[in-house]
Amino acid sequence: MRIQQLHYIIKIVETGSMNEAAKQLFITQPSLSNAVRELEKELGITVFIRNSKGIKLTKDGVEFLSYARQVVEQTVLLEERYKGKNKHRKLFSVSAQHYAFVVNAFVSLLKQTDMSQYELFLRETKTWDIIDDVKHFRSEIGVLFLSAYNRDVLSKLLEDNRLSVIPLFKAHPHIFVSRHHPLAGRKKVTLEDLVDFPYLSYDQGIHNSFYFAEEILSQLEHKKSIVVSDRATLFNLLIGLDGYTIATGILNSNLNGDNIVSIPLDSTDEIDLVYIKHEQANLSKMGEQFIQYLLDEVQPEKITPKYDY
Repeated sequence: MRIQQLHYIIKIVETGSMNEAAKQLFITQPSLSNAVRELEKELGITVFIRNSKGIKLTKDGVEFLSYARQVVEQTVLLEERYKGKNKHRKLFSVSAQHYAFVVNAFVSLLKQTDMSQYELFLRETKTWDIIDDVKHFRSEIGVLFLSAYNRDVLSKLLEDNRLSVIPLFKAHPHIFVSRHHPLAGRKKVTLEDLVDFPYLSYDQGIHNSFYFAEEILSQLEHKKSIVVSDRATLFNLLIGLDGYTIATGILNSNLNGDNIVSIPLDSTDEIDLVYIKHEQANLSKMGEQFIQYLLDEVQPEKITPKYDY
């Protein structure tokens, strides 16, 4: 299979005609047909159904087209990076669960960086995707948590994917609620106190196992439960519905404002915040600086007074 053959398939679909595709590709129609047949034979599938009315993608062809477009797009990105005007720009990328302190650390890093020299990515995403990003070098660093409940499963997964785990800090479970929440004045809350309030958690997509949840104690049942995909929506629902989520307890008013407060949860569980990297890759200078800003961000003097270890 060659990249050129993928371009052929895409062009045929775009034009809807072998003849027109051949014209735009500046090759003969028989050459194009032969190239498609060779590809189909090599892969053991039929990409197109051919009849008097033209051509149509098969079910296998639709799936193949999706992958072909991804490969071609990635090829274009590679060419732009290493042949184009931006070939000297360095790449730095972080994937993380939905933590405000990660965003703050990223902001602090970029304030000290000549951003014109870098292509920069911060992905707040699902737990599985964080692992996959670091595994495939899409991100240099991934930030997530381990607990007594998920440690064995995630540690095995990380080990199998040749990812190193480096501890950042420990925290105790807290709840995030609106400052107008009926429980907002409490110094500590129990799970029983929370029974009648909506529980908010982050969607983990097709890997929606309790082991991949971003919230500690996610395996517990909840009378009312809402799943969201982003932090802004979660915070809006905390405020609008008197909801709550279980988290590290780390808030920063510079990013989160004063509408959300953190209250310690009466629990003996602990949260281990860690970062992961590929065992074959050393941290870049940028990565080392990011980790330092991350550790600075969770120092007690930089955290809202409502934070309690």
